[in-house]
Amino acid sequence: MTRAELVSFLRRYKLAIEASVAPNGSPQAAVIGFGVSDALELVFDTTEDTRKYRNLRADARIALVIGWDDAATVQVEGTADFPSGAELERIRACYFAAYPDGRDRLAWAGITHVRVRPTWVRYSDFTQDPPRIVEMSGEALR
Repeated sequence: MTRAELVSFLRRYKLAIEASVAPNGSPQAAVIGFGVSDALELVFDTTEDTRKYRNLRADARIALVIGWDDAATVQVEGTADFPSGAELERIRACYFAAYPDGRDRLAWAGITHVRVRPTWVRYSDFTQDPPRIVEMSGEALR
């Protein structure tokens, strides 16, 4: 699987299950809407008063599961950050491509966009016989 194939698969979906770790070590999960850039960055929005935002500021490790509604899924582990300036505008454009109404939320107090850069990806496709399972890390994700 190439990075471009992975990006294409991810763009078929708009929702992911996001998992992170609270400062006290307990797991946290939520369903999020996300966009994906050509550079394989996943982007979602949140506000600075949410538990998700505080958790990612305390521990930037994050996991996402995408495509759970059929027999093909992607699990992503990565690191979250909060870009600013031109980088923020670039990743917002990726998010707005998936969620045009996201522009309306820019008026919300404390709205911010989170970028996730994958460090490990597992693609599983059980529609094939035999099932296709691909793990990617390092250079394959860059």
